[in-house]
Amino acid sequence: MDRQTLEAAATWYVQLNDGVVDEACTQAWQQWLGADPLHAEAWARVEAFQRQWTTVPVHAARSSLDAAQTQRREVLKILSVLLAVGGGTWMVGTSLSNYGLLAQQSTGTRERRSLRLEDGSQVELNANTALDVSFDGQLRLVRLYRGEILVQTARDPGQRPFVVETMNGRIHALGTRFSVRQMADLTRVGVLQSAVEIRPRRHPGQVVRLDAGQQAAFDHDRTDPAHALPADSTAWVQGMLSVNEWHLGDFVEELGRYRPGVLRCAEAVRDLSISGAFRIDDTDAVLDNLARTLPVKVRYLTRYWVSIEAV
Repeated sequence: MDRQTLEAAATWYVQLNDGVVDEACTQAWQQWLGADPLHAEAWARVEAFQRQWTTVPVHAARSSLDAAQTQRREVLKILSVLLAVGGGTWMVGTSLSNYGLLAQQSTGTRERRSLRLEDGSQVELNANTALDVSFDGQLRLVRLYRGEILVQTARDPGQRPFVVETMNGRIHALGTRFSVRQMADLTRVGVLQSAVEIRPRRHPGQVVRLDAGQQAAFDHDRTDPAHALPADSTAWVQGMLSVNEWHLGDFVEELGRYRPGVLRCAEAVRDLSISGAFRIDDTDAVLDNLARTLPVKVRYLTRYWVSIEAV
């Protein structure tokens, strides 16, 4: 696919997310999308980028010049990564390792995977996950770039520590089963068996221990107080999303992890309550169920752009 088509798709994406979209703009985008199958393919790539790395959109509402300049920067950011993924060499200050684009192991939007490590440890990868595994004579290290994993550590004859590293710091396993999720600015850890120790990147001496049944989030500097690990927190391993009295907005955001494209929830219905168990491998069925059980309607701009709105 040529650079011009990818740049057009990136430009449309930024424009449609700048907060001032009108019906004419939406119709023009839909006409562009349907004009060529390559346009739809390029659009799908842009949406996949946004879903996995969440660096867009921006809301540029200053002067028109500032807005145009900001939009152009965002377009170039998207384009640089898309070209890198596609084998291009043109880059604009984008670090592949930061996004996990060259990771040893990765999963797509609708993919989960089981990984058995050389020491016998088991790692379950949720959708949109990327990681590297690095074992040597002193350390068993998993670097999680994005996404979520469930780890069952194995005993090591050499007694090497088992560590999961994220952008925010390190989690040291103490013979345990635990989950780690890399979020936008935080890492969230939940312990199912035994215990772990959390060490924020900037303050590795501030060690916080989590025991079975606890979870906590941490950033570069500190770890939040521990609280109870929710039931079914790892239901995704069985292909389920289990929620109890969640706000609809939070549910839609979580469901969007398992669906390509843009999935939005209108402010008017974000605070509706939802409970139940839902299959993440069939998000269309989940959306249909929402329309039948809640006072909402599901509006499809395209297959890859869905909005949950008030009836």
